[in-house]
Amino acid sequence: MDGRAAGPVVSGTAAPLVGRQDALTALRGAMAASRRDGFQFLALVGEPGAGKTRLLGELMAMAGRDGFTPLWGRAAEYEQILPYSALVDALDDHLDARRDEVTRAVGTGQAALLSGVFPGLASGGGPPGDEPALADDRSGLARYRLYRAVRHLVGALAGPSGLLLVLDDVHWADDGTMEFLDHVVRHPPAGPVLMAVAYRPAQAAPRVARLAAAAGPRGHELAVGPLSAAEVRQFLGPGVSRGRGTALYEASGGNPFYLEALARMGGTDVTELPPTMLAALQVELGDLSPGALLVAQAAAVAADEFEPAIAAVAAEVPPEATLAALDELVERDIVRSAGGRFRFRHPLVRRAVYESAAAGWRLGAHARIVAHLAGLGAPATVQAHHVEHSGSFGDQRAVEVLVAAARAVTAHAPATSAHWLQAALRLMPDDAAAREGRLALMMELSWAQGISGRLAEGRDTARELLRMLPEDDYPRRGRAARVCALMERQLDRPHEARALLLDELSRMPNPRAAAAVPMRMRLVAESMMRVDFRAAQAVLDLMPDNADDWEPGLAVAVAALRPMPALAAGRTDDALRYAEIAGKLLADAPDEHLSEWLDAIAWLCWAESHLGRYGEALRHFDRAAAVARSTGQSYILTNLLAGRAKTLVAMGRLAEAAATAEESVEGARLLDSGQQLVFALTQVCLVESWSGDDDAALRAGEEAVHRGVGAGETWEATARYARGQALVNAGRYAEGVEAVLDACNRFESPRLDPGTLLQACETLAYADASLETTTGTGTGTETDAEASARAARWAALAARLEDPRLPAYCGFAALARAHALSRRDPGAAAAAAEEAAGQLGSGERRLDAGRALLTAGLARLGTPDGRTRAREHLRAAAEIFDSCGARALKARTERELRRLGVRVGGGATTVAGGDAPRFGLSPRELEVALLVAEGLTNQQVAERLFLSVRTVETHLSRIFAKLEVTSRVGVATALKR
Repeated sequence: MDGRAAGPVVSGTAAPLVGRQDALTALRGAMAASRRDGFQFLALVGEPGAGKTRLLGELMAMAGRDGFTPLWGRAAEYEQILPYSALVDALDDHLDARRDEVTRAVGTGQAALLSGVFPGLASGGGPPGDEPALADDRSGLARYRLYRAVRHLVGALAGPSGLLLVLDDVHWADDGTMEFLDHVVRHPPAGPVLMAVAYRPAQAAPRVARLAAAAGPRGHELAVGPLSAAEVRQFLGPGVSRGRGTALYEASGGNPFYLEALARMGGTDVTELPPTMLAALQVELGDLSPGALLVAQAAAVAADEFEPAIAAVAAEVPPEATLAALDELVERDIVRSAGGRFRFRHPLVRRAVYESAAAGWRLGAHARIVAHLAGLGAPATVQAHHVEHSGSFGDQRAVEVLVAAARAVTAHAPATSAHWLQAALRLMPDDAAAREGRLALMMELSWAQGISGRLAEGRDTARELLRMLPEDDYPRRGRAARVCALMERQLDRPHEARALLLDELSRMPNPRAAAAVPMRMRLVAESMMRVDFRAAQAVLDLMPDNADDWEPGLAVAVAALRPMPALAAGRTDDALRYAEIAGKLLADAPDEHLSEWLDAIAWLCWAESHLGRYGEALRHFDRAAAVARSTGQSYILTNLLAGRAKTLVAMGRLAEAAATAEESVEGARLLDSGQQLVFALTQVCLVESWSGDDDAALRAGEEAVHRGVGAGETWEATARYARGQALVNAGRYAEGVEAVLDACNRFESPRLDPGTLLQACETLAYADASLETTTGTGTGTETDAEASARAARWAALAARLEDPRLPAYCGFAALARAHALSRRDPGAAAAAAEEAAGQLGSGERRLDAGRALLTAGLARLGTPDGRTRAREHLRAAAEIFDSCGARALKARTERELRRLGVRVGGGATTVAGGDAPRFGLSPRELEVALLVAEGLTNQQVAERLFLSVRTVETHLSRIFAKLEVTSRVGVATALKR
């Protein structure tokens, strides 16, 4: 069962490797880097037959000698749609042999989750664990949990000794495997793990080619080219004449596999050498006996790695004859033994064998395999590949198998699900009897395409469904139009979404009928997204609160849309009243009545967050997210997760916010939705910034702003505001001020919500006060008085914007006033900050209350006999920052306490990543600081961390500021404190 771990099936393994010294050096370097620095990603890139697999074999041998666990898998040309086939090929036998050990290492919950993909971990009725099953989450984003679980599994398998995970031929990998690779290079597993992949550049999708670059300094790409003429002579050996060797080199172009195939044809005249690699292989196959060729063809149809019994069924040959044929195939090196199974020596050999069989015979072979698997009771997912290749038009059983297989893999492999649904639709008749079933499958297909990241295909399928529906089937046409509009929105095509809805409404004899309400609700949402709240309100004003012919849940949906336009119009009392009404309706409605209207309910959740009703917002975000998961509404789920993260940030629950925002980002990437990614990255930017990781915050903010989607809409402005806040928090005050002003449109018809505008005023006042404190002359072109006056103007604007009916935001105006007064009147500044701390604490904004206490403490230091109160404020602030996970703010507060003679410790905010939180440094800044403390120069640090010298200098300037030192010696001293 575990034979595959010992080494791959590769051509020429026994023969010494010719040339490739640079490649071997690179392989050894990647191994050493993995041992020294943890996860590394290595991509071998080359044309078919260039020797990628041979080099991976050398890497496997190196890993075995170095004590790593080497595991090998490969994707297959004829099974590209099978989910996670390369990962299963690499890991499953290893997991099967160590099931109990692995379950203990990853936990029963993750083991149960993983068993949905890896049969080797199936426990056959063990404890279910604490992870929800893949099948329970129909959003398609369950695969993010799966990828995270596989990442943890890989780290657990590595242990202290290390793991080499090889995935060959990933240009044929399914979408799930590719998504996992994309996930793992951005979220590396723990421990010494080297992941090596190989692919053909001409056949690889762009996302494959970007993997090594996406891994950053952990990524390495190795180009595998042809052998030189001298290396070809060495490869052929002294038994081949120089003239024939030259002819073979010229015919093969130095391609090792083609060269080997030609070299096998020792009796062929050089003028008659086959012109292509496949032609050479066909000549090789021509020397097989008819029985051996038949079994080889059956095996090529069966699987990339096959058992003799399945080959016998496909070939219609007795088992004894099959084994005899396999002996011949092994002797001729067509296939190679892999434990109790067999595999072709190279994918090109399998392709040549497969294509040597007649198309009609292949169809029959697939059908025989289907019948055999059905007789064994094999699951639909095992049969589907062969059913797809053998099913005939109108074959109801084939349709049933494909649909069952599609539904079985939707949660973790929606692209495969969509593929099998399309195959089922191709076999279904398009007549009246089958019409209803066909329409239902098309809706299912549209959904599977959407959650797999193929939004344009999902939109096109939904439009085709709309075309097929009868003109007077208004309820179903309304639903289909709403789905189309949602997908157009995810594709950043809001104008097309609006036009589609208006066109469909114009077809209805009564645009105010119940069937029209869902589309009118979508129009309200579209208007709110583009900050046209008047248009949204105008549509809502024409909609009743309820009607006798409305579907269950529709009244909740309409009520959920009402708070946001009222808040935007400044009708705070109405907004609060509408939120209260909608909340009560939502509490009384069962989940099944909500699933159809989650896009509307999401607006209630966001409105409650903007209103500062954080407890209600979290309750509703969580409930809506649970319904979205169970009903497969992934593009709404990512939005709900982003809103939940925003709410948690406001409450200072940064660790929870970070996990939620990360899930939202990963979900948006899986969907390939620019809009949802911007929503999610905005929250990551804010979470990381307040947590103290300036680099991560600015990376997320830059990506969100530069996605180039959502121009003129509220979420795009919010992304720019988050980036501005991150710049200010990173100490880049002038840039941050400009970015925040730009996001607020300089407060002329701003597109941000009132609460964010109020926070922006406080941020601007703080930045101007900090600029003044930093330079002593404002920006360098103005006096202190002018800079102070500008901060005072922001404080005054905050006072005008503050609404006492929204207690969660009461306190920002006082805090802004404290910033403005900080230099010229410390006593008044302290009093204002103390007032702000009380208000913000009452409004559940703990992190902001801590910032107010920090401001008050610093201000008290400038007042007579203020040191005692300063210590009290700073201690309270440090405790809040510690509980919130605001590492940089906690470190800054503790430095002030040390100056006052107060002994402080590292605190509870220290997390995986060492002492970075204690010093207020980001993980990368701590890496730089430690190397500087060791005495390395900037150039040496840059080489060690794969950075530019300029980047090291930038990090060092921030380290100096955060540690409040002015020299490299000071850095070393500070780290020893």
